[in-house]
Amino acid sequence: MREVVFVDGVRTPFGRAGEKGMYWGTRADDLAVKALQGLLERNPNLPLDRVDDVGIAATTQQGDQGLTLGRSVAILAGLPLTVPGYALDRMCAGAMTTTAMMSGAIGAGQYDIAIAGGVEHMGRHPIGIGADPNPRFVAEKMVSPDALNMGLTAERLHDRFPSLTKERSDRFGMLSQQKVQAAYERGEFQHDLIPVATRSANGWGLATEDEGRRPETTMEGLAQLKTPFRPHGRVTAGTSSPLTDGATMSLLAGGDTARELGLSAKMRMVGFAFAGVEPEVMGLGPVPSTEKALKRAGLTIDDIGLFELNEAFAVQVLSFLDAFGIDDEDPRVNPWGGAIALGHPLAATGVRLMIQLARQFEQRPDVRYGLTAMCVGLGQGGTMIWENPHFDGKKGK
Repeated sequence: MREVVFVDGVRTPFGRAGEKGMYWGTRADDLAVKALQGLLERNPNLPLDRVDDVGIAATTQQGDQGLTLGRSVAILAGLPLTVPGYALDRMCAGAMTTTAMMSGAIGAGQYDIAIAGGVEHMGRHPIGIGADPNPRFVAEKMVSPDALNMGLTAERLHDRFPSLTKERSDRFGMLSQQKVQAAYERGEFQHDLIPVATRSANGWGLATEDEGRRPETTMEGLAQLKTPFRPHGRVTAGTSSPLTDGATMSLLAGGDTARELGLSAKMRMVGFAFAGVEPEVMGLGPVPSTEKALKRAGLTIDDIGLFELNEAFAVQVLSFLDAFGIDDEDPRVNPWGGAIALGHPLAATGVRLMIQLARQFEQRPDVRYGLTAMCVGLGQGGTMIWENPHFDGKKGK
C-alpha cells in the first residue's frame, strides 16, 4: 500500500451551542469555509488544482449544514471549480470517516492529495432534529429506545460494569478540565486554531479560544450536579461533552506527492478500522474497532505510546481503558485533556483528535505509534493508528 501522510490539520475554536454561544449568529458552512481557508493559507506550497477531492462530514445535513458540504465549502473557500467534493454522515465519527476514506483512496493510488474534515453547528442543528427513525427499530425490538439517547447509553455502561463508578467518572471529568487549561497556558492548542469573526447583538467579535472550558471544576462541585438522563443516575454535565459548534479540516497526501511538493508529514497513517456493537452500549464501540485496527497493523496495545480518545462521556473512555488494562490516569491518554472541556461538535471531532496527536508527536520523538479513537451513535466505534515521523529509535521503543 502506498504511504499516506497527514500533512496538516486546523480547526476553528469550539463554541457553546445555543443562543448564548459565540457562533449563534454564524452559519455552519461559514465555519467550515473559515477552517478550510486557514488550512490552505498555512500550506502555500499546495497547488490547489492538485487537490483530488474534499470530504466534509456533518451529522445533521440540513439548511446551512446541507447542500453537499464538500463541494459547496470548497467553492466558497476558493478552490478551483475542477475540485470535487462530497458530504458524509457517520455521526460522531464523520471527520474520522472522511479522513479514513480519503486515506484509503490515496493508499490505493487513486488520489494524490485530499482534504477531509467535518463541521457541526449543534446550536442551529441539534442532533436528530428532523430525523424520522424507522419505528421498526423499537417495535421489532431491534434496539432499545434508550439507544437513541446517547446519555442513556452512557448510563447503561455504568449499569453493565459496576467498576465504572460515578466517582471515577467525576475524577476523569475534573482532570480533563485541568489538563486542557494547563495545555492552554503552555500554548499547545493556539497554533492550530483559526480565528473566526463572530456577530451578535453586541456587534462583531473574534473567536480565538474554545468557549466551553471550566478549569474551576472540583470533585465537590461535580458531586452536586443533577443527572439529566436518569433520576439518581451517574452521568452529569460535568462528565459529558457539552453541545458544541465548530469545524475541522485536514490535508492528506501520498508520501511521494508530499515530498515532491515540499509538504510536511506530521503523521503517517498505519491503518484504521470501524466496528459495530449493541446500540444500547454505544460507548463500547472503540474497543472492537481498536482490536481490529491493531490486529491488521500487526501491533498490540502496548505498542501505542499516545492515545487521543474522544471524551463523549467520561464513562465511555473509562470502559475503553478497563478493556485494555490501562490506568485511569495513564499519562499516555489524552495528555492535553479532551472533549469534556473542549467540546464535541460531533462530525468535526475526529480531526481534532488527529491535530492534537500530530502536535504531540512533534514533542515526543520517543513515541513511535499513536491512536485516535471514538465511540459513534447507534452502536459503532472508529479507530485510526498513526506513526510518528519524528520517532527516534534511540529515545524510545
